Amino acid sequence: MLWVKAFHIVFVASGFAGLFYLPRIFVNLALVPPDSPAERARLLLMARKLNRFTHGLLGIAVLLGVWLWLGWGIGRGAGWMHAKLALVVAAFGYHLWCGRLLRAFEQGATPHSHRWFRLFNETSVLLFTAIVVLVVVKPF
Repeated sequence: MLWVKAFHIVFVASGFAGLFYLPRIFVNLALVPPDSPAERARLLLMARKLNRFTHGLLGIAVLLGVWLWLGWGIGRGAGWMHAKLALVVAAFGYHLWCGRLLRAFEQGATPHSHRWFRLFNETSVLLFTAIVVLVVVKPF
């Protein structure tokens, strides 16, 4: 079980690293001048690759988490686990939102200002922090 837990933590942290950086690429995309199509294309390529990679990492994290939950009953029936799972669903919603924003950029739009993306970027940090606190502290 400790191996499964260790790899779950590794994949969660790796997936969140992608969620930390993808919106940062969006900040840079929002700042690209109109006369720099090569820069925009390079950033879009990076964003597409990071989005796919993050999707895979988070998928493996979920599979390992389900294994821990169903196989060993970790957190079953605990209030902190319900809150954590709600935040995990929110993190996936955030990831899907990132995908929609990426598609908008790919279609040539700049859906929001660079300032908006700077604030949007902090959402993943708040989600990750709350999830870690719930798992470690188990406040309820």
